[in-house]
Amino acid sequence: MASPNPYAPLLDVIPVERREATVLGGTTAYWVYGHHDAETTVIAVHGFRGEHHGLEPVVAHLPDVRIISPDLPGFGETPPLPGIRHDLDAYGRWLREFAATVSPGAVVLGHSFGSIVVSAAVAGGLATPRVILVNPIGAPALEGPRGLLTRLAVFYYWAGARLPKRAGDALLRNGLIVRVMSESMAKTKDADLRRFIHDQHDTYFSRFADRDVLHDAFVASVSSDVREFAPRIAQPTLLVAAVRDDITPIEAERHLVTLFPEADLVEIDDVGHLIHYETPAAAATAIRAFLAPSEPGTR
Repeated sequence: MASPNPYAPLLDVIPVERREATVLGGTTAYWVYGHHDAETTVIAVHGFRGEHHGLEPVVAHLPDVRIISPDLPGFGETPPLPGIRHDLDAYGRWLREFAATVSPGAVVLGHSFGSIVVSAAVAGGLATPRVILVNPIGAPALEGPRGLLTRLAVFYYWAGARLPKRAGDALLRNGLIVRVMSESMAKTKDADLRRFIHDQHDTYFSRFADRDVLHDAFVASVSSDVREFAPRIAQPTLLVAAVRDDITPIEAERHLVTLFPEADLVEIDDVGHLIHYETPAAAATAIRAFLAPSEPGTR
């Protein structure tokens, strides 16, 4: 039985429509939340192994913003890109073409691995007025506070790709391992919220197309980080970071913000890598302030 969604009452009043677009020769499924005449449109890119549902708690707290939320190629309802290796270059090209196709000039937002995809796309020429990065990957994952766990993850995804297909697929979709991942990331002590988070991961964390695209995406997620793209992102940028993030420590986020020509950092206490599930209201408040018109010389 699914755990109750604490954000459902807010989300239920926001109109949503599923659409598809042809991008890089493949079909991208995406969802449009909010009203077509909203003043601001944001394209929101989810993280590794996730899909569009993961960002819905943040969407629920931004009813006045039109949000376009695609499933990354190879995840959720978006099939893999035909004949293309799913490395960071491919994801960056996909996002540039997707944005140009469905909403040219939209603000772009990326969470976790999505922060790397967004940064690579913007540095590569994606036209956008502003950039929002939530739980940005601001340092090498292998050097984070849980570097050992990341190394175990490297072996896990390597084994999943090398074992016979049935065994490899079973390993990568193993519910117990998914639960361990979920438990390690959740920081909240609220039992109902933890159950909801685990249910979300149980439901959506294994909706990848196949083990090859999953392995390619994992390699992309641990081989790059936002630092290499930050100096080339001239647009005003907002970083929303967690003080207790085990993947990128807050000290690294404080350094990351200095690498952008124009960026602000908002820190959220008592949360880790699941800002989008545990503190979406705080994230939405920071996003709304960043998007709001400002007086000259202010933000």
